[in-house]
Amino acid sequence: MLRVWQKECLSTVKEHYSQSHKHFLCLATPGAGKTVLAAEVAAYLFEKNKIDFVLCFSPSTEVASGIKRSFSKRLNCNFDGVIGSIGCSYTYQNMRFFNDDYWRLLRNNRVLVVFDEIHHCAGSSVENANVWGEDIVRNIQDQATYTLALTGTPWRSDLLPISLATYSAPDNQIQCNYTYSLQQAVSDGVCRNPKIVLVDNEEISVTTNKQENKTYNSLQDLLKDPSIAYQDLIKHKDVINYIISQGVRKLIEIRLENPEAAGLIVASSVKHAEQILAVLTEDFHQSATIVTYKEQFASDKISYFRFNDTQWIVSVGMVSEGTDIPRLQVCCHLSRVKTELYFRQVLGRILRVSSSPNKEAWLFTLAEEKLSSFANRIDQELPDMVVLVKSSKTADHFSIEGGNKKASVSTNPILVEATNFPGNVSLSEQFNFSNFQDKRSISSASLESFGGFREKLIEAFEL
Repeated sequence: MLRVWQKECLSTVKEHYSQSHKHFLCLATPGAGKTVLAAEVAAYLFEKNKIDFVLCFSPSTEVASGIKRSFSKRLNCNFDGVIGSIGCSYTYQNMRFFNDDYWRLLRNNRVLVVFDEIHHCAGSSVENANVWGEDIVRNIQDQATYTLALTGTPWRSDLLPISLATYSAPDNQIQCNYTYSLQQAVSDGVCRNPKIVLVDNEEISVTTNKQENKTYNSLQDLLKDPSIAYQDLIKHKDVINYIISQGVRKLIEIRLENPEAAGLIVASSVKHAEQILAVLTEDFHQSATIVTYKEQFASDKISYFRFNDTQWIVSVGMVSEGTDIPRLQVCCHLSRVKTELYFRQVLGRILRVSSSPNKEAWLFTLAEEKLSSFANRIDQELPDMVVLVKSSKTADHFSIEGGNKKASVSTNPILVEATNFPGNVSLSEQFNFSNFQDKRSISSASLESFGGFREKLIEAFEL
């Protein structure tokens, strides 16, 4: 049974394609069910004899496997690329290894190409494209019979235009053919209503390299001190213990109604994840597992966690966008990545509804200035950003807009370029972390102690 929004979007897709348009962009909030929609679009095109094959591309092997399962079930056939199948699901990284013989498939057949989380692919031309965007421009954009691009966050941290996206003139706003916001999804009961807890502290003691003692009454004041880095905070045992204690307490409450509920902790590195795992298991006596981008069988561990009763999964770059684990209802954000794109992707992991009567979703994070601002505008469909189209001579600007709130121009864009990585690595962790983390990698002061922790609860949608 399709959800109401999926039926509406499917009708819009049909009308769009019938008018000789070949590219369709769907913006739907994380957890809304975009893969189910894509499978329905493929089924419709097959039934109308408009396509011969379907190719799907997505950010990671975990997501690609989920797409394969969904399409195989809906189309009632093999979806593995072998003889007799009518399609296959790949990662974006796989595109780099396809030769011209493979791309000839699009030139000689009627093919639907589905892009999950299309914002990973940048570029309206070869000149401003990243590696995946270049493949789309060269081999797919003009050759595919139809494309269906899906995203829950239609912007990029490097501010480049998204591949296959259309921007209006003269205001250059991104044009989505169908939009389904988080607010709509919460109201419809399609997604959980997120509650975000910002953790602060009222008495932070610091010793400088000159052995001077300083006291700060908030994290934001502390981080204005050039001698203290954000990295110091997320690795400090007192901070880890407090945030985990709050997450554990909330998960225990939820599991009284939903014994299968689980929690996610997003760590900054493998060593950091191991530190967190020790706290979970030794101090709080929780069952937990680690999954990282360095593991060969990370996807298998995620699949096992999806259906077992382990309480916590600690992730370094794997349980990110598109990963479908509906039993996740609590998240502790302790990543060093501080971009709005990544923040929303992490939040999306706990928004998927399940059959449990408990519909709570809780995210705990530090009251750092950027993270606080992201949390306070989670009800906005799109953040205030500007998209830059870079060329050898000039730089044009594309703005994006959510609802009636017009974007303002950013004067200090974060420029990050994704490169080529192994096929089993989640794209959210493929960026050069040095672009996101505090540049003060070696602190000239030490955090000595924390006073009383305090919390601010943000609940964006009142039902």
